[in-house]
Amino acid sequence: VQLVESGGGLVQPGGSLRLSCATSGFIFKTIHMKWVRQAPGKGLEWVASITTGGGRTAYADSVKGRFTISRDNAKNPLYLQMDRLKTEDTAIYYCATFTQWSLYRTQAAYRGQGTQVTVSS
Repeated sequence: VQLVESGGGLVQPGGSLRLSCATSGFIFKTIHMKWVRQAPGKGLEWVASITTGGGRTAYADSVKGRFTISRDNAKNPLYLQMDRLKTEDTAIYYCATFTQWSLYRTQAAYRGQGTQVTVSS
């Protein structure tokens, strides 16, 4: 299993970024996916999850209405569109796989190396 995040960078508050997660080594369309993040000096925080077919999503309250998780089962990438970014969104963002939707907040089987997002003026 390989997960490779990209799209991070430095952005001003109020700006937007789109993260991508390239996947390989497993049948993408059969696995639920999620994004988690880790801010400096803090633990991992769940951000958003999406079902295998993309028909159901869930978001942490801190990002609801600003972030959108999506997937392309034909081409295998996972995305996270981040709008109206805030300084508190600064973190390393990771994509991860999981298999039980009831555990959409906590379960993570495989995780990528992450991409840094810095929100600062």
